[in-house]
Amino acid sequence: MIPVVKTIDEVRNYVKAWRREGRTVGLVPTMGFLHEGHRSLIENDCVVVSDFVNPTQFAPNEDFETYPRDIEADAALCESAGAKLIFNPEPSEMYHDALTTVSVDKITKVLCGKTRPIHFNGVCTVVSKLFNIVMPDRAYFGQKDAQQLCVVKKMVKDLNFDIEIVGCPIIREKDGLAKSSRNTYLNAAERKAALCLARALSTGRKMICDGEKDTERVADAIRAEIEREPLARIDYVEIVDLDTLEPARDASSHILAAVAVYIGKTRLIDNFIID
Repeated sequence: MIPVVKTIDEVRNYVKAWRREGRTVGLVPTMGFLHEGHRSLIENDCVVVSDFVNPTQFAPNEDFETYPRDIEADAALCESAGAKLIFNPEPSEMYHDALTTVSVDKITKVLCGKTRPIHFNGVCTVVSKLFNIVMPDRAYFGQKDAQQLCVVKKMVKDLNFDIEIVGCPIIREKDGLAKSSRNTYLNAAERKAALCLARALSTGRKMICDGEKDTERVADAIRAEIEREPLARIDYVEIVDLDTLEPARDASSHILAAVAVYIGKTRLIDNFIID
């Protein structure tokens, strides 16, 4: 059975032993309740999967307490995917009288940052800590959280972390819904309604592939498709530059089309990239 450890010292002891054997080390940072999207990230010689619902990236009105957790199922998935270690700390292990945070400016103020103003400070702080604990050669992040991937890449560049950041494609259900731990919140009607995200993004992608370059027209078409679903409430529909996350003028290349939509009380995100 794959080892599940609770302390920073235990993780470091495993990594030191692997390094003495000349092994490479990968890190997959997750909040647990893993699915096939997470499984697709596990590829390296020795992979550490962090399984930690990070309290510092949740606002008081968000779902930290109810966020789904199942360490036994997570361990089974990680073992079947070939991971070597799960780091499942308590918050007190990660944040003991902590007074230090890590933040990235500007690109954290847009998209999800508009309505989740503390979120990316929590992400950057915990990811920096995990980088310093594991010292991986590579770290893997899913494209579904495209803004997070952009922020982490910028942080790694600015702070000179000697780590390769690998972005991995979105994994979807057979009907197109992007896999997410929060999908478990959806009832049957909401689960069906949630397909409007993938359907709307498919409409936008097709417009661009057919030659449409006007980002406003593409965004309006995406928005209109989502608004046809009565259970959907749009947080944002944006088409931005893939690196700067500033509004894109030309939809033909190097853009991120991203949406955040409430289906009932559940906030879902999805996107596509033209690069």
